[in-house]
Amino acid sequence: MSNYNESADQITKATSDYVMQQTMLRIKDPKDSLAFYQNVLGMKLLGKYDFPSMQFTLYFLGYEQEIPEGDDKEKTQWVFGRSGLVELTHNWGTETDENFAGYHSGNEEPKGFGHIGITVPDVYAASERFEKYGVEFVKKPDDGSMKGLAFIKDPDGYWIEILSAKGITDIIHSQK
Repeated sequence: MSNYNESADQITKATSDYVMQQTMLRIKDPKDSLAFYQNVLGMKLLGKYDFPSMQFTLYFLGYEQEIPEGDDKEKTQWVFGRSGLVELTHNWGTETDENFAGYHSGNEEPKGFGHIGITVPDVYAASERFEKYGVEFVKKPDDGSMKGLAFIKDPDGYWIEILSAKGITDIIHSQK
């Protein structure tokens, strides 16, 4: 039994300014991953932050249409106020380490993390575009029993669900 016993009003008041800001994925090679997220998925690089003393870099990507002007501190605060971003974390040296086997995607045993989801207007058109780029599919839109959604892999093997709002709504409501 949990001790989370505040009222709904207390919870709402305490958390009204919370934002689901990011999902972090560790990447082997930023060149490959940035090309995929920017060119294949169409995300924009909103912020890049190097941490030389700890030898890693953070890349924040999302679907923001415009990036505001301002100094670095203002832009950083803006990035961290956005919702639904992908944070790609690169630990320096993995891209050239021949012995580096990559990160666990969460979809092999032991299973854990599953996927991120991208909503698109037309799953079939998006899938045709992904095929043009040679993107690896886990599931094409007409495979399996759930039609109209796809799963692809990014360069590090993380799964990305490609869905449309209408399509997933139809799938969910056909199960009732």
